[in-house]
Amino acid sequence: MMRGLTGLGRSRRRGSRFAAAVALVAIVGLSVAYVSGALATNPVGVTTATFGVARFDNIDSTTKTDINPGAATDFWQARLNTKGASDLYVLQNTIVPGGTFGWHSHRGPSLVIVKSGTATFYMADDPTCSPHVVQAGSGFVDNGHDTHVVRNEGSVDLVTVVVSLVPAGFARRINEPAPANCPDLPNG
Repeated sequence: MMRGLTGLGRSRRRGSRFAAAVALVAIVGLSVAYVSGALATNPVGVTTATFGVARFDNIDSTTKTDINPGAATDFWQARLNTKGASDLYVLQNTIVPGGTFGWHSHRGPSLVIVKSGTATFYMADDPTCSPHVVQAGSGFVDNGHDTHVVRNEGSVDLVTVVVSLVPAGFARRINEPAPANCPDLPNG
């Protein structure tokens, strides 16, 4: 009879230690999530209008257009391939002078049109934290998975139209903490 009680006591102690370990892991995980969220930078002075969101299954699209009929080798080409379902977002952002998107990243590529104003963006992996300036009527590609910030350092509203492609069901934007190499842009 005593053996059974002794064995049961050990089993309860193991169960208690396991429960304590699970609780510790949960507390550490929540703490990391809280600190990560607290260090993230948020948009300031940004208004976003969503034109549309759609889900696509696998995309396998290739096109080639002859842009010079006289030269048989002068082609414009485009290719878009995805594996798995994707969400496509079309947005318009208006950023007031001095406004910022905050440091962030995306899980997929975005094509950005600068409709009016001037976009100034910085890349977190640029050791010099140099500005990249894009004027109205031009655009740029954000390949995804890089931390960056877009700011309106001009005197008129910056308006961008963005087309983003991300894995289905995932957030389009991920707020990120400011990188150490950009100390003059702590909030983006």
